[in-house]
Amino acid sequence: MISIVVPVLDEARNLERLLPALRDLAPDAEVVIVDGGSRDDTESVLARWPRARIISSPRGRAMQMNAGAARSAGDVILFLHADTRLPAAFTDAIERALDDQRVVGGRFDVAFDNPAWPFRMIAAMMNLRSRLSGIFTGDQAIFVRRAAFEALGGYPEIPLMEDIALTRRLRRLGRVACLRRRVTTSARKWERDGIARTVGLMWLLRFLYFCGVSPERLHRWYYPALAAPPEGSPADRSRGG
Repeated sequence: MISIVVPVLDEARNLERLLPALRDLAPDAEVVIVDGGSRDDTESVLARWPRARIISSPRGRAMQMNAGAARSAGDVILFLHADTRLPAAFTDAIERALDDQRVVGGRFDVAFDNPAWPFRMIAAMMNLRSRLSGIFTGDQAIFVRRAAFEALGGYPEIPLMEDIALTRRLRRLGRVACLRRRVTTSARKWERDGIARTVGLMWLLRFLYFCGVSPERLHRWYYPALAAPPEGSPADRSRGG
C-alpha cells in the first residue's frame, strides 16, 4: 500500500482540488494530511473527506512529514505538496520502479501549471539537474520505501533544504528512480517574486548549503528576502531551478 503524506498550512483552497483528485487517481491509497496550525478553512474542507485522515504537528515541513510518516501504514510513502497534482496511473509507475529491489525511492518529473515558455524551460532544467545529480526537491513528489525512510531516521528536522538533505542520504542506501511522468505544480511563487530573482536565490541558497552554511542561517536569509509567510509554511516552499 502507498501512503500519501501531505503537509499543509492554510491550504484549504488547494485541498479542495487535491482530495477529489486523489480519490479518483488512487482510491486504495492512504491519505494523511498533516496540519501545522492552519487558520483558514482546512478543517471544514477535510470534514467533507472522511477518507483523508488529518493529524496535527508543530509547524515545519520536515516535522510535519515525519509526523505523517509515523502515523501512516503503507510500505511506500509518497510526500506530496498540496499544490501539486499527480499524473494518471502514478501508483503503477511507482510500483514498477520499486519492482527493482535495488531502488529505495524516487521522484517524478515536474511541470508548472503556467504553460508559458519560461516555466517550461525552468521545469526542463529542474528535471535535467535532478536526473544528473540524483537530488530531488519536494515539488517532484518524492516517494520512498518505508524501510529506507526509517533507516535514515526520516527527514532531518531542519528549517530549509530538508528534501535535498534526505535525498543525498537516500542515494547511499540504493538506487533512486527519476520517473518521466510529470506532476504539475503551482507557479505561484515564481509569478509573485519574479523568475530571475527566484532562480538566482534558489541557486545561491543551494550553493551555500553545499558549502556548509547551516540551514538555520539560510532560513533566516530566505524568508526576509522574499517576505515569506510564517516559518515552515508548506505554502511557500523551496523550488529549485
